[in-house]
Amino acid sequence: MNKFKIFSLALVASASVAKAQDINEAKKAIDAEQFQKAKSLLKSIIKAKPSDGEANFVLGNVYLNQSVVDSAKIYYLNGLEASDKKNLNYIGLGQLDLDSKNTAGAQANFALATKDIKRKDVNEFIYIGRAYMNSVNPDYKSAITSLQKALAIEPQNPVALLAIGDAYYGASNQNDAYKAYRDAFTADPKLLRAKMQLGVLLKGAKSYEEAIKAFNEVIALNPNYGPVYRELAETYYKWGRNKTSTAKVNMQNAITNYEKYLSLTDYSLDSKMRHADFLILVKDYKTLETVANKMIAEDKVNPRIYRYLGYAAYENGNVDVAIKSIEDFMKVPSNKVIGRDYLYLGLSKIKKGTNAEGVVDQAAFDAGVADIKKAIELEPLVVEELADLGKALFGKKQFAQAATIFELAVNNSESKNYLDDNVYYGISLYYANVNKAAGTAPNAEALAKAEAAFDRVLVASPTYDEAYLYKGRINNLLEKDDLIIKNYEEYVTKTTAKGAEELAKPATVKKIVEAYNSIGASYANTDKVKAVEYFNKTLALDPANTYAAQSVKALK
Repeated sequence: MNKFKIFSLALVASASVAKAQDINEAKKAIDAEQFQKAKSLLKSIIKAKPSDGEANFVLGNVYLNQSVVDSAKIYYLNGLEASDKKNLNYIGLGQLDLDSKNTAGAQANFALATKDIKRKDVNEFIYIGRAYMNSVNPDYKSAITSLQKALAIEPQNPVALLAIGDAYYGASNQNDAYKAYRDAFTADPKLLRAKMQLGVLLKGAKSYEEAIKAFNEVIALNPNYGPVYRELAETYYKWGRNKTSTAKVNMQNAITNYEKYLSLTDYSLDSKMRHADFLILVKDYKTLETVANKMIAEDKVNPRIYRYLGYAAYENGNVDVAIKSIEDFMKVPSNKVIGRDYLYLGLSKIKKGTNAEGVVDQAAFDAGVADIKKAIELEPLVVEELADLGKALFGKKQFAQAATIFELAVNNSESKNYLDDNVYYGISLYYANVNKAAGTAPNAEALAKAEAAFDRVLVASPTYDEAYLYKGRINNLLEKDDLIIKNYEEYVTKTTAKGAEELAKPATVKKIVEAYNSIGASYANTDKVKAVEYFNKTLALDPANTYAAQSVKALK
C-alpha cells in the first residue's frame, strides 16, 4: 500500500444536509494531505460545538495517522461524551485495539458503533473497514466484509467503492481493486483519489510509464491535487531504481514532484519530516543536510531530524557533525535507536580513523566497528551496506582493516553481497599477511579464516576457480606442501577445462605459470623428478622464466 495511510475515510458524507460546512472542508484537507490545516479546522469545530462527536473522531484519526496515539485516544474519549454521532468514536477505540492485537476488544467496540444505527446508514461500515486497513496490523479480509455491508445497502456509494478498492489492493487482488476504483470514479467524477489509485495499481505492477500517464490525467482534472505529485515522485523514484539508465533523470523528476507535493500540502513539521524521509530515499544528502539544519533552527524540532542530519553529514564527508548529531539523537531516552543509527555512527568513526595515505587511528576504527556490530545485532542485513567501505579500505591497501569490515558480513548467507564479501575477505587476509614486514611470521589463524572464506565461495559458486588459486597462495605462506599442490593442481585442471581461448589469455598464462612453479617448489624436497616436470611445464609456456630455469638446473 502507499507509504501514508489512506485517509479517504474522511470523505464520508454527512447524513445531515444542515451539517456545518467546516467539517467537510476538514475532510477535503485530509484527503489533500493538508493535515495541519485539517487539525486547525477540526479543533475550531470542537471549540464551537463540543457536542460534535464526528469532529472528535476525525481529529483522532488524523492524530492516529501521524502515530500520536495519546492525542488520538483523548479525542476519541472526548467524542464519546458528545451528543452527536458519538458512536463513531468507538471505531477509533476499536482501531487502537487492533493496533494492540486485541481483536476481541476491537470487535466489541465496532459492535457498539453499529448498535443503534439506522437501516440505511453506511458510514459506520466504511469507517470500520478503514480501521481494519489502517491498523498497524491490517486485516483486509475483515475490511472487505465490513465494506460489503455498506455496498449491500448503497451499491453505488463512491466512498465505499474507493475503500473496498483499497482493501482489495491491500489483499493483492488487483483485478477487483481496479474495478472498484473505476466504479468509484464513475459514480463520482470529483473523487480524484479513486482515479489516482488506478495509477497506483500500474505503479505496483512496475508499468511506470503507464502510471505516469494515469497520474497526469488526474493533474489535467485538478493541477492542485497534492497527493498525485507524491505518487508521481514515488513512481519516478522506483522507475529510476529499476532501470539504472534512467536513474539520473528520474531521481530528479522524483525530487521535483515531491517538492510540488509539499507546496500543495502544508509545510508543517510533519510534512517537513516526510520530505526528509523522501530525501533519504532518493539519496539527496546535500539537500537533506540543508533541510535538517533549517529544521534544527526552528522551535519544537522533531528529534528525529538529528538522526537525518547525522546521515546526511556522513554522506557529505562531514564526519564530526555526523558523529555529534547521531550521538545527540541517541542520548535522548525517548528516541528509539535503530540499527541504521549505529551503522552511520560506526561508519563516521571509521572514516575519521582512516585516511587516504593509509594512516589508521586504531582506537577510532575499533570504536566504529563496535558500533557497526550493534547495528548488525538489531538489523542483520545491514551488512549489505558495508561492501563499499570494505572495498574503499582495500583500495587504499588497508588490508587488515578491510578484512575486519568484510568479516562482519561473511557468515550471513542471506546478504545479497555474500559471495563478493567472502572473496574480498579472503583476499584481504591474504594480502595483509603477504605484506607483513620481512622476518615476521604469517598469522596462521587469519590465513585459516581466509581459506574458510574461499571454501564458502566454492559452495556458493563452484565455478569460481580463482578460489583454488588463492587457497594455493595461502598454503604457500603456511608452507603446507601437500595443500599447495592440491589447490594449484585443482586450479590448473579447472582452467584447462575452459578451453584454448581461456588458456591463450596472458593473465591466465601468468597464473598457470605461478601454479606450476609453486607445485614444482613443493615437490623439490620430496620428489625431484616431479619438481623438474612442473618447472619444465612452466618453461614450455614461458621460456624466459628465470625461476623455473634456475630451479631445473639446481635439481639436476
